[in-house]
Amino acid sequence: MRTELHSALLIVVMVIGTAGMRFLPFLLFKDEASTPRWIRRLSEALPQAIIGMLVIYCLRTLKLTAAPFGAPALIACAATAALQFWRDNSILSIVGGTALYMILTHFVF
Repeated sequence: MRTELHSALLIVVMVIGTAGMRFLPFLLFKDEASTPRWIRRLSEALPQAIIGMLVIYCLRTLKLTAAPFGAPALIACAATAALQFWRDNSILSIVGGTALYMILTHFVF
């Protein structure tokens, strides 16, 4: 199979799979009354659990025994949390924390 055709088919399959996973809950549970209680509970608990796992994943290789002792990552994490509490805007928090981390690692430390 040609490389271009193979790449195009992969993209189509990924789009269908991703869109299907995004739309399936809305198709299965049209109104909140028909949504099972355990799924509603998951929709409340999973976002915080996923963010916690991402924080652990990102900080797992942090070296606290050598300079700069994890300072850029810890400062960026604190700034991300502060932005989230201050503005309650996930996009702002993620972009702000990422930008601060990049600035700290490239220009400060």
